[in-house]
Amino acid sequence: MDGTLFGRYRYAGMLFDDRQYSAAATELAELVTEEPDNTAIRLLLARAYYHSAQLTRAEAELREVLQRNPADAYAHLMLGRVLQRQSRHDEAASSLRLAAAMSGE
Repeated sequence: MDGTLFGRYRYAGMLFDDRQYSAAATELAELVTEEPDNTAIRLLLARAYYHSAQLTRAEAELREVLQRNPADAYAHLMLGRVLQRQSRHDEAASSLRLAAAMSGE
């Protein structure tokens, strides 16, 4: 594994692609600590948390992404899905509506 930020991000992406979501989340959480403003890392971390059923953590990362970039339609969509999985359907509906409006669907 390449020790650069990009190399470590690629490695985490490979773990994610191999459906090793918990391992990917561990790698990505370390990267977020080093690069807290990097929303690409945060989004992949949120996805890894989502797929490993760490929904509270996924929600926190997505809310952080949206605080930094409220116009991120994909983050709104993901937040809606996370909230749905937590049976918070009313909250999910508003995020899903925003995502649909932003993406033109």
